[in-house]
Amino acid sequence: MKLGTAIAEIMKREGIEILCGYPVNHLIEHAANADIRPVMVRQERIGIHMADAISRVTSGQTIGAFCMQHGPGAENAMGGVAQCYGESVPVLVLPMGYARRIANIEPNFNSSQAMRAFAKSAEPINIAAEVCNIFRRAFTKLKNGRGGPVIVEIPSDMWNEEVPEPLNYTPVLRTRYGADPVHVREAAALLIAARRPVIYAGQGVHYARAWPQLKRLAERLAIPVTTSLGGKSSFPETHPLSLGSGGLAVPRAVPKFLAEADVIFGIGCSFTETNFGIAMPKGKTIIHSTLDPAYLNKDVEAKIGLVGDAGLVLDDLLNEINKSIKTDRDATAVAGEIAASHKDWLAKWMPKLTSSDAPLNPYRVLWDLQHTVDIENTIITHDAGSPRDQLSPFWKAVEPLSYIGWGKTTQLGYGLGLAMGAKLARPDKLCINVWGDAAIGFTGMDFETAVRERIPIMSILLNNFSMAIELKVMPISTEKYRSTDISGDYAAMARAFGGYGERVTRPEDIIPAIQRGIARTKEGIPVLLEFITSKETEVSRPGT
Repeated sequence: MKLGTAIAEIMKREGIEILCGYPVNHLIEHAANADIRPVMVRQERIGIHMADAISRVTSGQTIGAFCMQHGPGAENAMGGVAQCYGESVPVLVLPMGYARRIANIEPNFNSSQAMRAFAKSAEPINIAAEVCNIFRRAFTKLKNGRGGPVIVEIPSDMWNEEVPEPLNYTPVLRTRYGADPVHVREAAALLIAARRPVIYAGQGVHYARAWPQLKRLAERLAIPVTTSLGGKSSFPETHPLSLGSGGLAVPRAVPKFLAEADVIFGIGCSFTETNFGIAMPKGKTIIHSTLDPAYLNKDVEAKIGLVGDAGLVLDDLLNEINKSIKTDRDATAVAGEIAASHKDWLAKWMPKLTSSDAPLNPYRVLWDLQHTVDIENTIITHDAGSPRDQLSPFWKAVEPLSYIGWGKTTQLGYGLGLAMGAKLARPDKLCINVWGDAAIGFTGMDFETAVRERIPIMSILLNNFSMAIELKVMPISTEKYRSTDISGDYAAMARAFGGYGERVTRPEDIIPAIQRGIARTKEGIPVLLEFITSKETEVSRPGT
């Protein structure tokens, strides 16, 4: 069989049902012929973002895939690949490449070389007979260990090459590994003896689908839980032991309890130092459970390292703890302390969350959104900057994988592709992205993709006509040249593309507009709700 047919068949056997792409890449037609749905985007980065979300909302059980043309198409995709690398997301990236005879001749762009620095692996197909071995290596990397993008480059002169039949390919295994039992016992003893422990849960809990074990551990020892943005929704944020999630903006309880902790247990996290994550206080005893030993002692000093799958680690920890702690500890006192902190913090923010001002306060928009949607059946994601910081502290995620959190490399426009990918993977859910007028300038054309490809997301645009930056960082440019003054009617743009668009300017219209938007998504129509907001600059930073 031809190479493209063989690749499509391998993808099919590995459970891939959707191939996001940008032409020309001949794999698109081969995949469609194999009943893999092609989804064509307006720009390469969005296609990778969609594949990214497919992997995330399925805990990597379904691998997102993206293909693009050689040369400029592969060059345009680099930002999306780097984002997957920074966020440890398993995505199969299938660029076309230059013909083999000129693939290594400057200035031709060679994806398997250029992307290797920010990919889990990168390999070209140079011999058709090796295609099964190449994809066996690729999918083994994708399905095991810490996630990351995997590149398989297909030279443009390979498509007519023959692959020997029958195709010798069996879906690759998934395997897990657990921590050293000695270290598990040490960690269990440390947690049992701790006076003020805190659990910090990362997205490794999602990939391990270890949500029940995390909840059992917290309840058994009455330990408060906070999460990274990537780990948000791994622990129900309505639970009495939930501190909320941490990023650049956090509920007050998060820094308070971390500062007072004697032991911090990081599970399924990297503890990567970033402006968009929780800064761990110095001088704490840290137990670090991570899938990748390269993360141990990278940014924080760990007293105990538990290298392994978050589910296996939590299972072993619980088994050890249950040998001496037979019933759940009384959580009344610590839950009361958490509740009091949340109450005081929310009281400070309630004037913004319920503001009747016009232009609209963005906090009011997101507060009404949270209290209008069926939150258990919603998947939401933010964009970079203000939308992230205005959404993440206040949105209470209650179901696993209902919030796609991110924040290490913070690409503007990321959220739109994530929402579309989530909807493709979970068509039963209301999928929402929240962004601003800066982000829509990067990827707004791909709202047309949602319409054309029949992906009925609901897009919440917070438009303050200023890219959210003018007040603090560009005062001269703003006042002298009006460099950040942005005009535009994005609701009209959505209607022009064939979707539903509505502009909202009055606070009393927020909830009715959201209700109309939800109704349109149920009719299969993508929705963009544009809220004209104030230039709000205050966020809930640590200590506020």
